[in-house]
Amino acid sequence: MANTLAFLVLLAVAGISATIAYDPDALQDICVADLNSVVKVNGFPCKIQVNATDFSFAGLANPGNITSKFGSLVTTANVMQIPGLNTLGVSMARIDFKPGGLNPPHTHPRGTEIIFVLEGQLDVGFITTANILITKTIKQGENFVFPRGLIHFQKNNGDTPAAVIAAFNSQLPGTQVVAVSLFVSTPPVTDDVLSIAFQIDTQEVEKIKAGLKG
Repeated sequence: MANTLAFLVLLAVAGISATIAYDPDALQDICVADLNSVVKVNGFPCKIQVNATDFSFAGLANPGNITSKFGSLVTTANVMQIPGLNTLGVSMARIDFKPGGLNPPHTHPRGTEIIFVLEGQLDVGFITTANILITKTIKQGENFVFPRGLIHFQKNNGDTPAAVIAAFNSQLPGTQVVAVSLFVSTPPVTDDVLSIAFQIDTQEVEKIKAGLKG
């Protein structure tokens, strides 16, 4: 009897702990994000008046105008563009590449990513926390997965443009480009930190910072 009671108590505690730890499911049908609200929560407050435009977005239909020095352009379709995604835990993006274009090493701290190649061919990869590179060349119609939080990249090594559609298990997965975060942060990481970390002199650090600005 005592063992049974102890077991039931443990089950109850486990259930309470799980309830407190996270809320895996939406608690209502919809919670369209009020992006103009001054209230700060983990996500966005719900707005009262909603319509179909809160749940649609046409921005991924066509290639974007690539102007970045990396030769790629990411067009996001997350909660900032589709307020109806609030609390639903999904989002998308389109990434366009010039020939030779690179989506530079970056991470998504809040989401796993899966890509589908619309056109072209890409060299892709991610790096584990054991510093193992998992890499592959993928072509039109193929998928590749980048685990949450791991540094990854995509590179168009072809002679024609390439494009992918990316999906995430987060309404706002976040993107942290490694080089930009380290060399163009505000306020800046000091030159001595970067010099020691990358084993380069401060002149080289300043050269990299100048090249990445903008």
